[in-house]
Amino acid sequence: MQDNHRSGLIFALGGFALLSLGDIAVKSMAGQWPGTAIAALRYVVGAVGLGVILYLREGWAGFRFPRLRWQMLRGSGVALAAVASFTAFHLMPLSEATAISFTSPMITALLAAIMLGEALRRETLIASVVAFIGVLLILRPNFAVLGPAALLPVFAATGMALLMIANRKVVGLGSILSMQFNVAAIGAVLLVIAAIAGHFSGLAMFAVPPLPLPVLLKSAGIAVSASLAHMLLYLATTRTGAAAIAPMTYVQLLLAGCFGWVLFDERPDLVAVIGAAVIVCAGLYLWRAGRAPNPV
Repeated sequence: MQDNHRSGLIFALGGFALLSLGDIAVKSMAGQWPGTAIAALRYVVGAVGLGVILYLREGWAGFRFPRLRWQMLRGSGVALAAVASFTAFHLMPLSEATAISFTSPMITALLAAIMLGEALRRETLIASVVAFIGVLLILRPNFAVLGPAALLPVFAATGMALLMIANRKVVGLGSILSMQFNVAAIGAVLLVIAAIAGHFSGLAMFAVPPLPLPVLLKSAGIAVSASLAHMLLYLATTRTGAAAIAPMTYVQLLLAGCFGWVLFDERPDLVAVIGAAVIVCAGLYLWRAGRAPNPV
């Protein structure tokens, strides 16, 4: 039993570390391709790969979209999160963008009360207010420089919250592989549309130049690493409880800070560090209160 618990934690660490490596790869492509196009390419590659595997394992029967409206919301949430986070990584320090994205459990709880009619507990309100204070501390320098673009990580967190809510409505309606393909396929279509719209918007930051080979290889690598990360996290849940795994998601924040410092010379000031700590504390408080079983 103890060995299973330990291996579960190791799988979880590996999964979260791989997700962080994907974020670093996105950050390294700043200025080479816009975040919208990188997100579209990443999900197109992911959808094609998942589609091939799904066909080999389940045949055409696996290509179903039960409760299409909720599947569309899942894909829309993923698309919003991908565009917002990928663009934020290009514009903001990696650790600060990552820290703000950890407001997702609070946003999930608030939206669940609005969209699903779930009871809004006092713990949710407390955690949300505390997390909002942390966001303000982190945004303090970025908002003056970037303006509204500094809110991109908040939109990314909102996208993930929408995904979590929609997931609840489709659970058990298909295999895990089929559900992964559904969200990747819908997300890919929406992201391709967003990339095309951005290219013709006239805004230089969204213009899509010819695809450089390094960007193609990195985007494919992100798709593979993300799929492997999700597999490791799934394996982790089969070996130990979600309660043990959930707090370990914050290893992403630690890695973002370390790699941002070493690779990109990004050194957050003391106030930003305090803001990140405030958000982490809010997430852990909400998780402990039992409102968010998976504070990511």
